Amino acid sequence: MAKKPWPVLVSEYTSLAFLLPVSTLIGYALGYMLDKEFGTAWMYIPGLILGIAAGLVQLVRQLMRDTNDDA
Repeated sequence: MAKKPWPVLVSEYTSLAFLLPVSTLIGYALGYMLDKEFGTAWMYIPGLILGIAAGLVQLVRQLMRDTNDDA
């Protein structure tokens, strides 16, 4: 497997830095909107948890792909 050029690595790892906070914010925002729509006050919590979980899953997938020792 060919080594990736440094600009590609920089862009990939920069996106990882934003992945977890953005997915958490999106999960919270969706839960908040559901709270407003249905008149509840608790749906933001599962949205927040799902956002965090989705971010962690994507983070682990990317790290596993980058640390694969096939070469």
